[in-house]
Amino acid sequence: QVQLVESGGGLVQPGGSLKLSCVISGFTDDYYSIAWFRQAPMKGREGVSCISIADDDATYYADSVKTRFIVSRDNTRRTVYLQMNNLKPEDTAVYYCAAGPGYGSVCPTMSKPGFFSWGQGTQVTVSS
Repeated sequence: QVQLVESGGGLVQPGGSLKLSCVISGFTDDYYSIAWFRQAPMKGREGVSCISIADDDATYYADSVKTRFIVSRDNTRRTVYLQMNNLKPEDTAVYYCAAGPGYGSVCPTMSKPGFFSWGQGTQVTVSS
């Protein structure tokens, strides 16, 4: 079955950078997408970014991170990355990667119910 394993979280000062990794296993083709979600204490899980492997690596971002985060993938390592720059205290959350369908509106809209497999999450804390 599909499995996702995140890593790379940690403590960083405001204005700093972190790069999260999501190692993917279990897919037999490239007709899927990978999204990053985050959940801050006492808040719901929100979509941050999505990359559609099926759609020539088309990428999508939430407005709050659009100019600061970059999603990419390394197919040889079966890994999707989230490069996070100019981090702010409000970026503090547990970050999850999730697998979804390769086509349609699920990836562009980062519609949570559409994603069928989730990682265990990695904590990102932005604090001085």
